[in-house]
Amino acid sequence: MEYLSHNERETEALGAALAARLRPGDVVAYLGDLGAGKTAFTRGLARGLGYAGRVTSPTFTIVNEYEGPVPLFHFDMYRLGGEEDLFDIGWEDYLDRGGVCAVEWSERVAAALPPEAVRVTIGRCREHEDWRRITIEGREGP
Repeated sequence: MEYLSHNERETEALGAALAARLRPGDVVAYLGDLGAGKTAFTRGLARGLGYAGRVTSPTFTIVNEYEGPVPLFHFDMYRLGGEEDLFDIGWEDYLDRGGVCAVEWSERVAAALPPEAVRVTIGRCREHEDWRRITIEGREGP
C-alpha cells in the first residue's frame, strides 16, 4: 500500500498503525535515503508497540533497544560492511528475543533478512520536498 505523508506527525501515525499489525519476531526493513523519515516512522512504531520514551536514530550505536509490552530493536546498518557483520552484533539473538526488529539501510544486509520481512520504503515527493511517499509491503499496511 502507498501513502502520502504531509508531515512528521503523519509519518509517525503510519508507523503506529503498522505496529498494531505486527507480532513479536517480525522484522521491518526500511529503504530510504538519509533524512527521508525512517526514524520518524520508527518513533510511531515504538509508540504503537507501547514504548513512551524518547526514540533516536541508532546511527552511531548500531542498535537502540526500546522496552515496552513488545520490545523494539531499532538497527542502523549503514556502517556495517554486510551480512557477516550483522551476525557479529548478535542479530540472531535479537530475532529470538520476542520483539520487533526495525532495520534502517536494510539493503546492506538483505540476504540476512527473513523473506517475510515487512518492507517500508520512504522517499521525498518531487512535488513537495517536505512530503513523504511511504510504501508498505507485507503485514497488510495501515
